[in-house]
Amino acid sequence: MVNGTEVLAIIPARGGSKGIPRKNIRNFAGHPLIAYSIAAALQSRRVTRVIVSTDDAEIAEVARAYGAEVPFLRPAELAQDSTLDLPVFQHALAWLTANEAYAPDVVVQLRPTSPIRPVGLVDEAVHILLEHPEADSVRGVVPAGQNPHKMWRIDLQTGQMKNLLDVPGVPEPYNAPRQLLPPVYWQTGHIDAIRPVTILEKNSMSGEVILPVMIDPRYTVDIDSLADWARAEWLVWHGGLEMVHPGRVRRPLPEKVTLVVFDFDGVLTDNRVWVDSEGHEFIAAYRSDSLGIQALHRAGVQTLVLSTETDGAVAARGRKMGVPVLQGITDKAARLTEYLREHHLDAREVLFVGNDVNDLPCFDVVGCAVAVADAQPEVLRQADLILTRPGGHGAVRELCDLLLQRLENN
Repeated sequence: MVNGTEVLAIIPARGGSKGIPRKNIRNFAGHPLIAYSIAAALQSRRVTRVIVSTDDAEIAEVARAYGAEVPFLRPAELAQDSTLDLPVFQHALAWLTANEAYAPDVVVQLRPTSPIRPVGLVDEAVHILLEHPEADSVRGVVPAGQNPHKMWRIDLQTGQMKNLLDVPGVPEPYNAPRQLLPPVYWQTGHIDAIRPVTILEKNSMSGEVILPVMIDPRYTVDIDSLADWARAEWLVWHGGLEMVHPGRVRRPLPEKVTLVVFDFDGVLTDNRVWVDSEGHEFIAAYRSDSLGIQALHRAGVQTLVLSTETDGAVAARGRKMGVPVLQGITDKAARLTEYLREHHLDAREVLFVGNDVNDLPCFDVVGCAVAVADAQPEVLRQADLILTRPGGHGAVRELCDLLLQRLENN
């Protein structure tokens, strides 16, 4: 708590999403989508309490697991497609007053559908509101990508166009250069900081006096479709943004990569095995992985397979790709540490690619931990980078191409 100010973060998350079913708890870059908003509140210096308002028991369970409170379940009539934010927040504040005699000084809204938030954004918004007693709320905005002064309406009767907005002193704003037009801003869903009196007495989520907190446009995503989802995940992994993450801080790909270490089953294969009547095992591999790995070798990047598996197929596949293989390893992290020492390699320049929980100890040995798209949930949560392709279906080639592109760009 800063200066005794009680700041309540409320995260609205109903269970009935239509565009992306169950999106609030769908895996987003290794964590449930809602976890990013919870993390933004928990990592704030000014927020003193974090509550999720939901009608859904499963969302409530996930929210509690990530550190939020769920002191009540929202009534079903406040969780409809047409439900506005205002009655949801009025219900939450009224419940807290009636059941706990709790009344915050500031309410912060953090929408789960805007998970990519700059570090420090929540504190900045609250600070602006507290520094301006005349303000009813603070809202996150970015410079608008389209200027409404160059937009039009069409008369349905005449079919003629009429400019949407006039600009004093500019007779034809739609023909004017951009520099002569007033700057305009687009509200994002990243954050709203609101005085409770605005919600409870003015019956508004904003009030009349609204101040901006400016946000870098690179952080602007609003997830309403699977296309939005894919773009947002790409930004998490490749956007180079200083954003709030649940769990540990994700490490970027090293500027220099000298060695890439691959687990075998579930990374170079799809984790399935065929067994004949005599007990012989057969695996499926992705042929294009070999070309990607060979290109890495030509670029000076070493590779290694590190596996607990003892089957001869591991060594055979390694020979085919030209990759050294260490197999039958029970303590993978210890053997990897030893290998790096033997070959005088800097661990900060090493990547490890895994898919299952026995790979997790290796994540702490290297400079960057990579998971295939279909890795186990705990692996996805702890990985620094999650590939878009599953193991045995192009994940290794995807990583090779990514590293080669970075080398070309540098």
